[in-house]
Amino acid sequence: MRLVSWNVNGLRAVIKKELFYSTFDTFNADIFALQETKMRPSQAELSISSDYHQVWSSAEKKGYSGTAVFSREVPSQVVHTLGLGLSDKTVYGQSDPATLDAEGRLCALEFEDFWLLNCYTPNAQDELARIDFRLAWGKAFTRFAAGLADQKSVVICGDLNVAHNEIDLASPKSNQGSAGFSDEERADFQSLLDAGFIDTFRYLHPDERDIYTWWSYRTRGRASNSGWRIDYFLVSEDLAGSIIEAAIWPEVEGSDHCPISLELSF
Repeated sequence: MRLVSWNVNGLRAVIKKELFYSTFDTFNADIFALQETKMRPSQAELSISSDYHQVWSSAEKKGYSGTAVFSREVPSQVVHTLGLGLSDKTVYGQSDPATLDAEGRLCALEFEDFWLLNCYTPNAQDELARIDFRLAWGKAFTRFAAGLADQKSVVICGDLNVAHNEIDLASPKSNQGSAGFSDEERADFQSLLDAGFIDTFRYLHPDERDIYTWWSYRTRGRASNSGWRIDYFLVSEDLAGSIIEAAIWPEVEGSDHCPISLELSF
């Protein structure tokens, strides 16, 4: 089974660049998961084969966030929320807090052999302005994923918005404490691993350097490969023996992120 995940940073924009369909067709994946779609399915008519079942999760705010999954297998169950709806300002440290479930950040699909959790983790933002919301999401997501893993195998994919270790970004020293590489976010990611999940790329390529999934448009980071590895495929530990390959595709353009893929022996 081939699974692909890609933060497209605006699906309509990637379609206009005429890069989405060619990428989608080339991968010919069994599951193709998107993050940061920034649209609702009614806003564009996609030329996707009827062989694929579509699941969308859209933010209440138009043109923001959003996730989607295209799968050959029809899921038996779909979940769009973490089921918490935490809105107390003491949780977020915000005067007008949003809920964890209002931004279309999760598409969870149950298939015969496993759950797929397609996730777009909140960005902590400059000066960690949204760190409270970010950590509340992370804690809730880990609890949600671990609960499903008690019942069935779990595959997690998406833009998790954190570089776990120094090897996962080009300039760790200058970015220490920044959004995506703060101690708090890295510890949150470690909690997910401690809950019984495997970072598939590092599992197969523990020492590989200079390979990233996101590059800043602002600093033209892609030209110099000054990037971050913040997009992941994680699997529950029972799937360790099913991992065939986990790959990153920096040559695929169209977004400030590149696609990643996972091959499992299902």
